[in-house]
Amino acid sequence: MQTIQTAALVLEPQVVAHAEEMWIVLSDPAIYEFENGPPASLDWLRARYARLEARHSPDGQQQWLNWVIRLPTSELIGYVQATIYPDRRVFVAYELSSAYWGRGLATQSVTAMMAHLTEYDQINDYFAILKRDNMRSYRLLERLGFVLASVDQRSEYGLESDELLMCCIKK
Repeated sequence: MQTIQTAALVLEPQVVAHAEEMWIVLSDPAIYEFENGPPASLDWLRARYARLEARHSPDGQQQWLNWVIRLPTSELIGYVQATIYPDRRVFVAYELSSAYWGRGLATQSVTAMMAHLTEYDQINDYFAILKRDNMRSYRLLERLGFVLASVDQRSEYGLESDELLMCCIKK
């Protein structure tokens, strides 16, 4: 797994050593407005990152690629991740500290990750699941070229009633 560098930030492959810095980022209550909650403890986060360092699911069917986002000031501000399925579909996810929302950093981070995956892994089919009310995420995905998935695609994933599936096919 490679480090990805842009003019404004660095995506470092996520490892256990990032847990302490990410604990601070993931303790921001604003990022849980639509789903999930903060990690239960720093030890829990370390254990999770240790599992993710395998870079694949326990059954070996999915490839798990996770990067932390670091600014040139060395401050860690969030993460991006890609789950690659055997058929080469990729589900993307991202989270940034609310202090960095609205600066284009999430757009740059996800764009850099997708460009890397397209170039080095020949990935073309990207998907994201989000809560229907999460308009910040919806607008971010639209800027990246994502559109609402078809009814058939949505039914394939068994989404909850308050979730949307968006896709971006790069061909």
